[in-house]
Amino acid sequence: MNSEDQAFFAKADQIDLSEYVVLDYFFESSVEPTHAAAHLCQEQSTAQWKRVGVDEDMRPLHAAKVIDLVVECMPSQPCIPFMVEHWDRLWACRVKIAYPIRNIGRALPNLITAACGEGAFFSPGIHAIKLQDISFPPGYLEAQEGPKFGIAGLREWTGVHNRPLFFGVIKPNIGLAPEPFRDIAYESWLGGLDVAKDDELIFDTDWSPFDKRTRLLGEARLDAEQKTGKKCCYLANVTDEVDRLIPLHDIGVANGANMLMVNAMATGLSAVRMLRKHTEVPLVAHFDFIAPMTRSPYYGVHSRVITKLQRLAGFDAIIFAGMGARMKTTRGGVLADVKACTETLCALQREHTADAPCPIKPALPIPGGSQWAGSIESLYRDIGSTDFAIVPGRAVFGHPQGPKAGAASLHQGWEAIRSGVPLADYARDHEELRVSISHNH
Repeated sequence: MNSEDQAFFAKADQIDLSEYVVLDYFFESSVEPTHAAAHLCQEQSTAQWKRVGVDEDMRPLHAAKVIDLVVECMPSQPCIPFMVEHWDRLWACRVKIAYPIRNIGRALPNLITAACGEGAFFSPGIHAIKLQDISFPPGYLEAQEGPKFGIAGLREWTGVHNRPLFFGVIKPNIGLAPEPFRDIAYESWLGGLDVAKDDELIFDTDWSPFDKRTRLLGEARLDAEQKTGKKCCYLANVTDEVDRLIPLHDIGVANGANMLMVNAMATGLSAVRMLRKHTEVPLVAHFDFIAPMTRSPYYGVHSRVITKLQRLAGFDAIIFAGMGARMKTTRGGVLADVKACTETLCALQREHTADAPCPIKPALPIPGGSQWAGSIESLYRDIGSTDFAIVPGRAVFGHPQGPKAGAASLHQGWEAIRSGVPLADYARDHEELRVSISHNH
């Protein structure tokens, strides 16, 4: 390793990690790994560390530093062939980089620019790179706000304890006027649905104006609460231009929408942070504009990183791709997102104890995608906790007996699990669940 490269390496116990964010990358390179890793640090921090003719060096304070580098294998072919024209040898590596907080402050756009910007993704000799994880020191987290409600606050807000929460996407999702849209949401609340939600594709439109839609559903929600004696929630989608988020929040909340959803990455995390400072109700993230960044195993950003950033921005619940054929997401990938919602974000986990917990509240994980009563048990077993939600659409609103029966089938599915009775056996005495099983949703 030459002296210039050496300046971008450090041992973790020889620097003050409380001053650094830790970035964990996979990369594949056609140049020697230490040189490639040093270039990566250089490009995303001090690409030029002195002025011409001036005796100075910006690297001790401002350079990103490799604190761990592992060569995982030496493949015979590049993982993304069209990204590299010539090679003699290839190295597939995992690298942890300590990035100085003094370079970026506490602003999320600055962090994303450093971790996923031009420097990182156009570094010489590296033709494939994926940000696999990110962790933070306590001081960085203490300057963030994170979820206003978090899991505990959501349970108080909804009145749901000791079981998963049941969300439902109102279907048909596009095309219904506010009146029939309200009617089917109302039926789902009567069946016990905790949260009836707008689809991520329904906005403030001519055929379903946000003001009218939220007013009608807000009134229906209160009526359903009177009839059922339980808290009902309407999750309204306020995704729009940034300057409309707060006005839409105010309209929706005044009209009775008691949870709000934002398509996070489409709208922008800074916009979400702004809304979080203003909001009176829980905020829920939907996973639009995330798969294009996360799906490649060798390039982009791991979904756990996006989940952590959404949690930092202030979402109380985060919907992400769940298990099942349609979502094309591995069990490990889903559980990584669950952990990103619930576990500490701190790189120095030993500093967070019961007396000094992670300052960022956990967010409620919501694995999405074609769920129904029959999919609850596997999620429950995999997650190992009731601190999650499911968010079916057709299982509730496409149930042959209607949304009321569809919502009831979810509760019956959970009761079967709680009672230790096989689903098919429990369904013999529960018509809604039996019909749901017969239609496989």
